[in-house]
Amino acid sequence: MIEPEIEISEDLVRDLLREQHPDLAELPIREVAGGWGNQMWRLGSELAVRMQRMDTSPDLQLKERRWLPTLAPRLPLPIPVPLRNGAPSERFPKVWTVMTWVEGTPLDHGSITRGDHAAETLASFLRALHVEAPADAPTASDFGAHPKDCTEGFDHFFQAAAPTDLADRIREVWGEAVAAPEWEGPPVWVHGDLHPANVVVSDGTLAGVVDFGAVFAGDPAWDLAAAWLLLPAGGAARFFDSYAQADEAALRRARGLAAMKSLFLMSMGQAGDRGLPGGKSNWGPAGRSALDRVLQGR
Repeated sequence: MIEPEIEISEDLVRDLLREQHPDLAELPIREVAGGWGNQMWRLGSELAVRMQRMDTSPDLQLKERRWLPTLAPRLPLPIPVPLRNGAPSERFPKVWTVMTWVEGTPLDHGSITRGDHAAETLASFLRALHVEAPADAPTASDFGAHPKDCTEGFDHFFQAAAPTDLADRIREVWGEAVAAPEWEGPPVWVHGDLHPANVVVSDGTLAGVVDFGAVFAGDPAWDLAAAWLLLPAGGAARFFDSYAQADEAALRRARGLAAMKSLFLMSMGQAGDRGLPGGKSNWGPAGRSALDRVLQGR
């Protein structure tokens, strides 16, 4: 069981580096705001230390260590690449990893002003990512199921955050996703958790993708939902024209998943407004904007 009360401080990070990677220990260290399952610390100008915090298992970081070095070279946007492993110790009984730093501002604290460029950039990134995964690739866990198997999660976020005046339209979009045929292609690489806090922007467009803890082999619709979650109004149509690999069933699944994820962002915003642990007040407006785009369709 993870103990959230363990304080992760600059002194702790530096001490761990001195113990296990002393050549990095004197680089400047500063905390990066945000994060829940893991806490990030900037290390010098080119590195970051990813500290397991609220994640109940080291598996997500171990998965990133195993697969990101393989994925990174063929992706057209920067992603974090694990470079050094931190082992659990008496001082800090959890895993930690030294990774490359992805330059940019998280989208939940920034904006996209070059919508067409961002749509085509996202499409290019996902075309490169969505290739058949090897047989030993990780399978879906919390992420990746067909919408019909996600009704409990959808109902939870719907009850928590759905605006009353939009309830019928949201239910309609979700119903179309639940009724859509399943993915019939081979399992492809899927990021799985694309939302505004897991991409970075620079110069008004997408500049990098982070947090691959959910990465799995499966249905690309889980990533296609990002067309509504990340891009400004009208961006989804440009994205799907450029991506050019999504059939009607994938569109229906993706749009329903985008509705569910929008409600999740809105519920996290509500939690932040109430001062609850893990809440993110700035996610509420992002979720509501995304929901409006979902209900407008492509």
